[in-house]
Amino acid sequence: MKRLCVFCGSSEGHAPLYRAAAEHLGRLLARRGVELVYGGGNIGLMGALADACLAAGGTVIGVIPQALTGKEVAGKKVDHRALTRLEVVDSMHTRKARMAELADGFIALPGGFGTLEEFCEILTWGQLGFHGKPMGLLNINHFYDPLLAMFDRAVADGFLRPENRAMALASADPEHLLAAMNAYQPEPVSQWLKEEKQL
Repeated sequence: MKRLCVFCGSSEGHAPLYRAAAEHLGRLLARRGVELVYGGGNIGLMGALADACLAAGGTVIGVIPQALTGKEVAGKKVDHRALTRLEVVDSMHTRKARMAELADGFIALPGGFGTLEEFCEILTWGQLGFHGKPMGLLNINHFYDPLLAMFDRAVADGFLRPENRAMALASADPEHLLAAMNAYQPEPVSQWLKEEKQL
């Protein structure tokens, strides 16, 4: 993976370990020469992630809607260095599509509605065969345990196929998660989708 998109909160959360995890991931990507694609803001975990990546000499590409440039204070400078590139787009929909276009894989750090929605949407796109890129949850402090349990419940109750459930990689260790993502092989588009297309 040359570029990784990271979804994460515009808040830091109450526990310091969430910010620490975002900073660690930012430094790790910089050390590995993996470019960071993210939502373009400088607050919360978004800002911590980007700042750490930049400070470690990494490349950071931000994508932000015009309407959020005031709220998320786009393009904050770190040690007198701004983001490598900041793209200002017309909507949240365009933002998500552009980040998906730029990235070779996706990680979600802890976050709120936006982070959950972004990750679940990219999972859905993978399930539908719109992309074959790896998708992972950095499960810091067991944050994503309830979501993973919900995915398992969806399989158990017949709403999700096991092979699609397996697309959601997860680990509390960013090194392990990146290794799993590098080894990821997308499943062929499900037979039910082929059947739907024939109707």
